[in-house]
Amino acid sequence: MPTLQPEEYDLIVLGSGEAGKYIAWTEARKGMRTAVIERKYVGGSCPNIACLPSKNVVHSAKVASYFWRSAEFGITKENCQISMSAVRDRKRKMVDDLVEMHLGIFKASGAELIPGSGRFVGPKTIEIALSGGGTRVLRGDKVVISTGSRAKIDPIPGLAEAGPLTHVEALELDQIPGRLLVIGGGYIGLELAQAMRRFGSAVTIIDRNSRLLHREDHDVTDLLHGFLREEGIEILTNVRIGRAEGKSSEGVRIHATRDGSEITLEGTHILVATGRTPNTEGIGLELAGVETTERGFVRVNERLETTAPGVWAVGDCAGSPHFTHIAFDDFRVVRDNLAGKQRVTTGRQVPFCMFTDPEFARIGLSETEAREQGIAYRLAKIPMVSVLRTRTLSETRGFLKALIDTKSDRILGFTALGVEAGELIAVVQVAMLTGLPYTALRDVIFTHPTMPEGLTVLFSAVPAVTS
Repeated sequence: MPTLQPEEYDLIVLGSGEAGKYIAWTEARKGMRTAVIERKYVGGSCPNIACLPSKNVVHSAKVASYFWRSAEFGITKENCQISMSAVRDRKRKMVDDLVEMHLGIFKASGAELIPGSGRFVGPKTIEIALSGGGTRVLRGDKVVISTGSRAKIDPIPGLAEAGPLTHVEALELDQIPGRLLVIGGGYIGLELAQAMRRFGSAVTIIDRNSRLLHREDHDVTDLLHGFLREEGIEILTNVRIGRAEGKSSEGVRIHATRDGSEITLEGTHILVATGRTPNTEGIGLELAGVETTERGFVRVNERLETTAPGVWAVGDCAGSPHFTHIAFDDFRVVRDNLAGKQRVTTGRQVPFCMFTDPEFARIGLSETEAREQGIAYRLAKIPMVSVLRTRTLSETRGFLKALIDTKSDRILGFTALGVEAGELIAVVQVAMLTGLPYTALRDVIFTHPTMPEGLTVLFSAVPAVTS
């Protein structure tokens, strides 16, 4: 077979995830001949199989929870039933609309979207096995690797053979699992465990650590344990899984040890939510001069440049914190550096929110991190019931807390565990980013009754500076 002559492009992006697509759209609009290679999910995992679809399903579960609580609101429910196929179809419609939106932006920007699987065959040169058949070879003056990550399945005997669900398959269920065994007590595991419980599944969460979200403060995890158990979710910590058997959806069994005792757990389905692994294998990085780390991430510097000249890596595959909003900031870093500016990833804020009910969100230092780093702080903490808006919603669970510097009025960190926590941290994040003292939030006039009004209550509780 004759060797294909490479087609020349100004910019090639491998993968159409958050950072990659925005880089392509931006540079294409500037007149650069740009190609984006995508093997399956137009727009990346976030609009197709991750962030947005999961929050869509989580919201359906929230609506279901209101039905179960209907008497509390003075509403009578009769013959309430959950249709998982309808839940799935609502999610699918949203995804279809998002894909159409992405296709429209690709067309308007001038960036060429090429469906297929790409792999490097030389420096800045990518061979594409086209989805419709055939092959193309592209060479770019600049190349961006944006291949993302996927759910990791640990090498536990029998686990892979059991065909466990990951978040991808869980979001496509058209029937409610009878008994769901969730392996992993992180964000994905907790969000989906609670959602499935609210749809009617019996749910057990299995975690190797001594508590869920084990890196967070104890007051956070203690309350989370309580909330989930109140909903009937079984939580098993300090579990070491030895092997699995059976077939997920037909019947599964997990053999494990807990605190030195052997246990056997039975269910209809297994959901694996134990972390992510980068999509960097088998794409010819070594032929492009692109090095990877011991964990398989593309090795990058603070400008997101790889070890190969003219090649960048962004998002999950580059080891950036696994959040879509961080991938978007990776786009801004590369965009500015392509324009000759000096922009780096170091020192940036990393806010996050877990969309359980209630939500958990944090920006800046936790108490655990502050103690580990030897940073002194003043602590302000209030229960969510002190925020009057929560009483109108019957959503009074949780708390707010803030860490304030001991010698100044600088905000070091903010934690929210409660309704609309993800919205609340944005207000504090802006204050932290601009260097506002906590007193600015204490003294501002917030609308009544809203959730931000609770920040006035919280920051009024900051202890005075002691000499």
